[in-house]
Amino acid sequence: MEKHSASIAKVVDFDVWKDQLLSLDFTASNTELTDEILDDTDLFSDWVNQKLISNGAKYGIGGYGEHRTIYSRSKHFNTAEEPRRLHLGVDIWAPAGTAVYNFYDAKVQSFANNNNFGDYGATIILEYNIDGFQFYALYGHLSLASLNGLEEGKYIPAGQKIAELGVKEENGYWPPHLHFQLIKNMEGLKGDYPGVCKFSERDQYLANCPDPNLILKSTFGK
Repeated sequence: MEKHSASIAKVVDFDVWKDQLLSLDFTASNTELTDEILDDTDLFSDWVNQKLISNGAKYGIGGYGEHRTIYSRSKHFNTAEEPRRLHLGVDIWAPAGTAVYNFYDAKVQSFANNNNFGDYGATIILEYNIDGFQFYALYGHLSLASLNGLEEGKYIPAGQKIAELGVKEENGYWPPHLHFQLIKNMEGLKGDYPGVCKFSERDQYLANCPDPNLILKSTFGK
């Protein structure tokens, strides 16, 4: 990816060297996020928006490898033995309707509407091959209209707009944002891949899901 960095296009309309970006912390150290806020998507969205406004930021960003408490808001992340809390992608927090682009020539691996509360909502997974290295990128929390016209194997050129961020009713009931995740091995899955794992499985999942800042070139990644 570094070798072909000049050929890698944008994922959203920001310039990490010029635009003001805000790193958002969703770990236990962020005591501002009370249960009252997390239990109400509108209050949660207002909190994110106020943080961006008060810091003069256009986008919020961050989260790779972050051990997050916010997933307690959804039973989707609970398991009998250990809850899933470790985030495997990078989130870009921006208004619903924000355009999302394909960063390199790709084809559609799969797509789905994962409509559980707290899930991805509308999701697109693209397949890439750079110098013989095959990998995938998952784009989650999209608008349902983003899935229109897609079919597995469809070619998507670099730079093409592929989606828009969805409203809460379409994105798994989250404040509008993009979950962007790189995946080496899809392990036979289509339309979905865990974006959050158990802390005890951290090493194996992070090995399969490289830092998306390789693509985003953001200075805010872990």
